[in-house]
Amino acid sequence: MDIQPADLGFFSALASAGSLSAAARELGVTTPAVSKHLAQMEARLGVALVIRTTRRMSLTPEGEVYLEHARRILGEIDGMAQLLGRSKAEPGGLLRVNATLGFGRSHVAPLISRFARKYPKVEVQLQLSVNPPPLTEDAFDVCIRFGEPPDARVIARHIAPNRRLLCAAPSYLAKHGTPKVPNDLTRHNCIGIRQGEEAYGLWRLSGTRGSRPAEAVKTRGTLSTNDGEIAVNWALDGHGILMRAEWDIERYLRSGRLVQVLPQYQTPDADIYAVYPQRHQTAARVRAFVDFLGLSLARRP
Repeated sequence: MDIQPADLGFFSALASAGSLSAAARELGVTTPAVSKHLAQMEARLGVALVIRTTRRMSLTPEGEVYLEHARRILGEIDGMAQLLGRSKAEPGGLLRVNATLGFGRSHVAPLISRFARKYPKVEVQLQLSVNPPPLTEDAFDVCIRFGEPPDARVIARHIAPNRRLLCAAPSYLAKHGTPKVPNDLTRHNCIGIRQGEEAYGLWRLSGTRGSRPAEAVKTRGTLSTNDGEIAVNWALDGHGILMRAEWDIERYLRSGRLVQVLPQYQTPDADIYAVYPQRHQTAARVRAFVDFLGLSLARRP
């Protein structure tokens, strides 16, 4: 098998682009040139790497293996360059960032705009998703997550504290009353959010400093969604009680459009973490972005 070093970066870019035409735009060449390069790779290897259709492409099992090793090797080369001091002066290169829809749109995207002005040689690709990608995949350099991941194979840097809070619009509470204890939530319309692997509709509350035992309340309601921003808007419209991260609702609590419910009880923390593979810790662009993220979010109350 003849594997050329230039093929590794080409195939990684092709897989990230998702199609031959998109890869051509990414690489600044023509689509036929991309197709020819891929055909030459497959001919040298003697295996098919990509399944082509008229509108999209997918990787064969051999292509998946090739991609996994190509990205690992490229990461190790980049890390070696960082250690040798070739790229320490100014961060550069491609930085792939993943964040959740609401937090990414409201907080991460504006920070990336400022980061891009400070580090013009870094090319940032931001992808927002409802659920975070598996940590075992190498599709991103940095993932912004709520809660510390249990996987010891990645680095999880604490960026900012964050709490989940119960809240509702004053109009809803005026009409339906204010819960006094957690069990009162079972008689209220609670707005559900179906995200991640958390048990849907199960809200856990505990007393301040452990003064009361933790309670798991099974909530119900007429509205549910997988988009946190939509859920917040429903709460603002007076449709029910919502459990949402403080970073997403703080401005509405300050303005009075939302009121905290059961403030004497604690809900699970949702601290903000920047998660990235251990081999990327020497990459200047990753270090610069995580440091910039931490400093920027730390200034928020």
